[in-house]
Amino acid sequence: MKSEQESASSLRRKRNIKCLLYIVAGVILQTASTLVFVLTFMRIRNPKGRFGSVAVENLIVNSSTSSPSFFMKLNAQVTVKNTNFGQFKFENSNATISYRGSHVGDFVITKACASARSTKKMNVTVTVNSSADASNDLNLSSDISLGKLTLTSHATVSGKIHLFMVIKKKKSMKMNCTMDVDTMTKAIENLYCK
Repeated sequence: MKSEQESASSLRRKRNIKCLLYIVAGVILQTASTLVFVLTFMRIRNPKGRFGSVAVENLIVNSSTSSPSFFMKLNAQVTVKNTNFGQFKFENSNATISYRGSHVGDFVITKACASARSTKKMNVTVTVNSSADASNDLNLSSDISLGKLTLTSHATVSGKIHLFMVIKKKKSMKMNCTMDVDTMTKAIENLYCK
C-alpha cells in the first residue's frame, strides 16, 4: 500500500514538474515572440519636428542703405510628430533663427511628451532682430528693397522613446525650416521644413 501511495505521489510530482516546465517554456516563447515583433515591426524612428504655422507681428524694417535692419515677433506653432508605438519624452531644447547664416533670434522648445503615433503642438513667440553681423550683410539692403527676408530655423530635441514601459531608447528630433517673410504684407511664404 505504501508503494502504491509513493508511486501515485511520484506520478503527481512528475506531472506537476512537467506542467511547470510547459508554463515556463510558454512564457519564454511568448516573451521571445513579443521581442521579435517589437524589434522587427515596431522599429523605433526619430520623431519629426516642424513649424505648423507662423504669423508675423510688429514688423519694423529700416531700409536705409547705410544701416539696414529689421525687427519682428513671430508667433509660431511647433509640432513634434511621433510615428512610434511608444511615447516620446523630451527635454527643454534651444532653437535658433538665422538670416543668411547670422543669428537673429532664438526660442525654447519646452519639455513635454508626444504620445504614441500622435503630434504634439506647442506655441512659441520669437523675437527676431537683425544683429550687427546681419546689418553689415550687403544682401540685407537688397532683400529689404525686394520685400523678402529669408529666415532659417534649426533645433535638435533629445529625448527617449518609451515602449511598453520596459524599453527606453534615446532618440533625437531635428528641425530645419526655411521661410520667406514678405515685408509688404507681413505674411510668411514658402514655409518648408525637412
